[in-house]
Amino acid sequence: MKSKEFVIDGKTYSSGQVLVIAELGTSHSGDPVKARELIDAASEAGADCIKFQIVYANEILHPNTGEVALPGGKIRLYDRFKALEQPLSFFAEMKEMVEKKGLIFLCTPFGLKSARELYSLNPKCIKIASPELNFTALLREIASYKLPTLLSSGVSSLSDIGEAMEILGEGQNEGQNIEERQNICLLHCVTAYPAPETDYNLRLLENLSSIFSISVGISDHSLDPCLVPALGTAMGASVIEKHFCLSRKEGGLDDPIALEPAAFAQMVAAIRRASKTPPKEVIEGYSSERGKDLVKNILGDGEKCLAPSETANYGRTNRSIHALRQIEKGELIERDMFACLRTEKNLRPGLSPSLEEWLIGRLAKDTIPGGEGIRREDVAETQA
Repeated sequence: MKSKEFVIDGKTYSSGQVLVIAELGTSHSGDPVKARELIDAASEAGADCIKFQIVYANEILHPNTGEVALPGGKIRLYDRFKALEQPLSFFAEMKEMVEKKGLIFLCTPFGLKSARELYSLNPKCIKIASPELNFTALLREIASYKLPTLLSSGVSSLSDIGEAMEILGEGQNEGQNIEERQNICLLHCVTAYPAPETDYNLRLLENLSSIFSISVGISDHSLDPCLVPALGTAMGASVIEKHFCLSRKEGGLDDPIALEPAAFAQMVAAIRRASKTPPKEVIEGYSSERGKDLVKNILGDGEKCLAPSETANYGRTNRSIHALRQIEKGELIERDMFACLRTEKNLRPGLSPSLEEWLIGRLAKDTIPGGEGIRREDVAETQA
C-alpha cells in the first residue's frame, strides 16, 4: 500500500520514510539527568522524534479512581499521576535538548491547561492519546492550534474516530479539500498493556486511510520489537510510535511494555528495511521466519472493531463526565461541578464529553456521589 503523506515542519513522512517516535512518557521521573540519558539513548537507537507527556492528575482522573499495582505495592492511580507532575520549565528544557539533537519534540497534553502550556512552547506538532479521542473540548482546543496532529485511536469505534476527525478537520483544514490534508495522522492502537500482536489487525490501516483520507500509523503496545512495526510499515504506516526506556526493571509507569535501547534499535532497523521492500516480500519474509499463521492473525481482516484485549476498557479508559464533588438531589448543576475524566477502575462512566453544555443548568434528580459519572438518568431532561 502507498501511504498518504504526513508533514511536519516541511518534512514529509510516509511508509517509504517512516517517522519513528520514542515515547518516553514519564519514564524520566522528572529527573533532567535521566531525561537526557533517555534522549541520548533514543537518538542513538535511531528515533526521529522524542515524545513526552504533560501530566496534571486532576486533568486525567478523580482521586476516587482505583489503585494500580506497582513493584512497591498498590498505590492510588491519582496519586501516581500526581507524583508525575512537572513544571512547564521542565518541558521547555526537554524541548531544547531534543531539538539540539536535530530531533522532533513531541508531547501529549491531557486537558486544556496542559494543552495551552504546551502550545506556549511553540511545538512543531502535537499528540492526542487514545483515551482523549472523545474529549470534545480538548479536540477543539488542539484543532485551533492548526499544528500537525497525531491522534491515537485505541479503545474506539469507527464512529468515535469519525466524530473526532470531524472536529479536528473542521478546525485545521478550513478551505482545504479533504484530499489535501497532510496535517493529521491517525495512529491505530490497541489499548492494552501489553497488547497481543495478534490483536493489531494491520490490514485496517489501509481502510482507515481510505475512509478518512489521511495518513496513518501505529502506536504499538506489543512486546515484540519487530512484528507489528515492520508489518505495519508494509501495510502503509507513515508513523510508528513505541515506548522507550533504559531498562524494563526501572519504575516508570510504562517501562514494563517499553523497549530498551538495543531492542528499539532492532525495531528501527526492521522498519527501515520494510520501508524499502515491497509489502508482499515483507509479509512473505516474516511468514517464513515467524510462522504463516501468526502473521496472518496479526494482519487480520481489516474491519474496525475493538480488539479482544481492550474490549473491557471501552467506556472506562475513554473520557466521560464525572462529578467533582457530591451533587445533592435537587441541586442545580453548574460548570465547576463536573469534569471530563477517565473512569478507570472503581467508578461508573458518565455522559459523553460532547454533552457538557447540555448538562449545565439541569437539576440533579438524585444525589450523585463525588467522582462518579453523571448519567442521563441522574438529571432532569429539561433545564431549570
